Parts: sequence; C-alpha cells; structure tokens
Amino acid sequence: MPTLPEYLLDPCGTFSLPYWKAKAIAVPPHMKIVHQRAFRPDRYLEYRDTPYFRLFHDLKHIQPRTAPEIELVPGADPAATGAFVQLICASYTDLSVSAAQIDSYRRTPVYDPDLWVLLRDRETGIIVAGGIADLDQTIGELILEWIQVLPPYRRRGYGQITVNHLLTKAQPIARFATVSGKCNAPTCPEALYRKCGFTGQDIWHILTRQ
Repeated sequence: MPTLPEYLLDPCGTFSLPYWKAKAIAVPPHMKIVHQRAFRPDRYLEYRDTPYFRLFHDLKHIQPRTAPEIELVPGADPAATGAFVQLICASYTDLSVSAAQIDSYRRTPVYDPDLWVLLRDRETGIIVAGGIADLDQTIGELILEWIQVLPPYRRRGYGQITVNHLLTKAQPIARFATVSGKCNAPTCPEALYRKCGFTGQDIWHILTRQ
C-alpha cells in the first residue's frame, strides 16, 4: 500500500479514493481497481468496466459566483436531511439515497458541518441545488462528495456556485481538494469541476466480474 507521503505527492494518481477511505477499504474478490496507466482492456474481458475520473484542486485560485435569485442555506442541520434526499434522488435516474445514509455521513471522522450547503430559490423556496463535502483534517484534504442541481435548474451556473462556495469555505483550513465521478455520466460532471479549476487526467477503472 502506498504511503501517506506518496499520496500527498499525487493524490489522484495514487488511490481511486480519498486517503481516509483508501486506507480502510478492502477490495472485494470479484472487483479490481486499476489506474488508466496500467489498464489493458484485453486483460479484463470477463469484467464490467466503469471508468471514473479523479481531479485535483490546489485551492489557490477560486472565483466565487453568486446569483441574485439564489440564497445559500446551511445544510448541516438534521432538519435538512430530507432536502438532501429529495435533491439527490431527483438528480439521478439510476440511484437513490435514504435519510439514514445522509445522516450516517455526519458520523464519519471527516464530517464538517460548515461544508454542507443548499441553494434555495428566493421566490419559490425550492431547494434547487446543494453540496456535501468532507474534510480530512489529518492531511488537509477537502473531498467533494455530493454536488447536485435539480434537472430543471441546470445550465444556470448553480453547480459552479455550489462548488466554488465549498472551495472558498475550505480554503483557510485545507491544503487541496479532490473530486471524482463517472466518466460517462450523462450530466458531464467533469466539465463542471474543470470550470471550477480542477485539473488532472487520472482515470480509474472499477472492474466488476460479470
């Protein structure tokens, strides 16, 4: 297993997951996780391949964005759990989350209440976007986890508002930020993160035996 110094030199190329998760996870026997540099399709014909990007931000250049019709609402209060559940479930066609799952994030060692945010339409009161980020204080890694915008409200810059707000909040307390997502997701999340200053070319193949 790579060491912490190795991870800090190249977070996104060393592990497919944030350090706090990677050091504790055990890959099941039916799965393999392979970086693009070592991936050869003909070696994994019996596996289903789901590629994920992993990107890096040095937190040095952040351009906060706002929109007059939107207000930012703290999301850490347990009363906001339902709003996150509705937002996430409405943003996907292939997955859902439960209130118990959202609440479990508050019990992790990387939970930071200042890094949960919701975006609310001032006129209608509708929660149109939101984000949850983690902070590994031991190494100063900010990890973006759930960045969502309701489908009818996309292409208005609300994703960038959410991401840049979390980056700005973490800037005084984190050394760097990472984020990952499916390469072929229909919403093209990678494009959003690159607009917000994330960089890198690391691709990880999550291989599941068919």
